[in-house]
Amino acid sequence: MNASTVKLWQLISPTLPVGAYSYSQALEYAHFEGSVRDEASALSWLRDGLMLGVARLDLPILLRVHEAWAGRDAAAVLRWSRILEARRETAELRFEDLAMGGALAQLLASLNEPLPERRLPFASAFAVAAVNWSIPATDACAGYAWAWCEAQVAAAVKLVPLGHTAGQRMLLALGLDMPAAVESAAACTDEEIGASLFGLAIASALHETQYTRLFRS
Repeated sequence: MNASTVKLWQLISPTLPVGAYSYSQALEYAHFEGSVRDEASALSWLRDGLMLGVARLDLPILLRVHEAWAGRDAAAVLRWSRILEARRETAELRFEDLAMGGALAQLLASLNEPLPERRLPFASAFAVAAVNWSIPATDACAGYAWAWCEAQVAAAVKLVPLGHTAGQRMLLALGLDMPAAVESAAACTDEEIGASLFGLAIASALHETQYTRLFRS
C-alpha cells in the first residue's frame, strides 16, 4: 500500500464533508411517482445512472481535468469544467454539482492544496484533488464511481425503504459494473462526451418543486 491509496480512501469516504448525503439525483421523485419501488427497480435506476450518465459524462471529464491539472493547464481545467456544468440538464443537478465541488475545493484550500481560481463542479474538484495527492487517473475514476454508487444506494435504502442487506447486494452488483464504466470513460472521445437520461432529467425537474422532500433541491 502507498500513500496515494490511503488518500484515495479519504477522498471517497462518506465522511468527506461535501454533502453528498443531501442529494438523491432525482431518485426521490422517481420513488414518489413509482418508477423506483423495490430493490430491483432501484438497482436498474442506479445502473443506468452509472453506465449511461456517470461513465459518459462525469468520468470522461474527470480524466481530462486530471490530465490538464497534472500539466498545470488551468485554462483546460476551466474549459472542461464549463462543459460539465453546461451538460447538467436541470438547475437542481447543476446546483448539486457546484455545491459539492465548492465544498471539496474549500476543504482542499484549508489543507493548503493548490487549486484553480474558479469554483469547480465536483468531478473537476475531485480530479484536482487526485492530482495533488498523486492518485492515478484510473484509480480516481474508479473511486469517483464508487462514491457515487455508495451515496445513491444510501439514498435508495432510505427512500424505498430497503434494508441494509439489500443495499449491500446493490453495491456488490454495481461494483461489478464499475470496471466497464471506467473502461467506457477512458475510450470516450471528446465528441462522444455527454449523457441524455430523459427520465432522470424530467424527475429532477419535478423534484425541484416536489411538495415534501427528504433530499435537497
